[in-house]
Amino acid sequence: MTLAEELARHVRESPLAEPLDGGRVRCLACAHRCPIFPGLPGVCKVRFNEGGRLMAPHGYVNALHVDPIEKKPFFHALPGARALSFGMLGCDLHCDYCQNWLSSQALRDPRADVYFQPMSAQEIVGQALLSGSQCVVSTYNEPLITAEWAVEVFREARRHGLATGFVSNGNATPEALEYLRPWLDLFKVDLKSFRDANYRKLGGRLEPVLEAIRRIHEMGFWLEVVTLVVPGFNDSDEELREIAGFLASISVDIPWHVTAFHPDYKMSDPPPTSAADLLRAVQAGQEAGLRYVYAGNLPGRLGGLENTRCWRCGETLVERYGFRVLRNRMKAGGACPRCGTAIAGFWEAGAREAGKEAQ
Repeated sequence: MTLAEELARHVRESPLAEPLDGGRVRCLACAHRCPIFPGLPGVCKVRFNEGGRLMAPHGYVNALHVDPIEKKPFFHALPGARALSFGMLGCDLHCDYCQNWLSSQALRDPRADVYFQPMSAQEIVGQALLSGSQCVVSTYNEPLITAEWAVEVFREARRHGLATGFVSNGNATPEALEYLRPWLDLFKVDLKSFRDANYRKLGGRLEPVLEAIRRIHEMGFWLEVVTLVVPGFNDSDEELREIAGFLASISVDIPWHVTAFHPDYKMSDPPPTSAADLLRAVQAGQEAGLRYVYAGNLPGRLGGLENTRCWRCGETLVERYGFRVLRNRMKAGGACPRCGTAIAGFWEAGAREAGKEAQ
């Protein structure tokens, strides 16, 4: 039995669909909006049309790990908390530098020798509780294409007072975001470039991601944005300024993480991102007025750019090294202990509202 045949046994009908003529069905999980003929899959390879019904992954995991929440990365959500991270298979993009390609490209690349394990939502949340996790996060592959399963897990997580999160490429539809909103607290989006031509190389388009970022913020998810700075791909001063300006135009309180690229998968030509390159990106963010700009993947080489500081008085609030919180001086509810300024974020697992923008 092939991997695709095995996975086809772990599905359920999706509500993120609309019928079309000729037995086709349109998938609404991601911005490709695939019109799928009977017996065929969508772009992601894991959602398919079975007799005029859209079937979506259900009831298994490919990866299940406990990580610091900073590794996602969320720096303005539950600092120092453990996050139970679970992933499935498939992706709606095909990035040449994907670090999780064994799972994301499992049905596209024959070199991806993967396994999966049937597991219930109750078992996943049970593992979160046993590990002392405060948050359950859908990650590793693209969670939008397995949103139905994530919601089932998140319903169970909420019953136990746990926060919930997505680590996504942001290629979302309004329908998918509305479906997720009652059950999802934290949303990390990879903004991979500010050039449509670059996105098309990765299998997507720029505008749907930009529109999703706007909508995610407007809908009240707690949003953090990451840009992997890839030499020769998206690292020009002009493009970095444009990304920073776009985020600042939505809210200066959106944390922007600029992280270092390391050659992986099919992209082995560009050199690793230097500390100087990340500093250029940080400068672009600061000049655009963003209050929280972080540099990652080069621990200890970028001064205090892993730390959270008060945007008003400069006090260090959360001190980090890599993904480890060394000290957290944030006052309850997310305020600076020195000047009392409110710091935007999602600071308590029981809170169902993202942090309000500081004035």
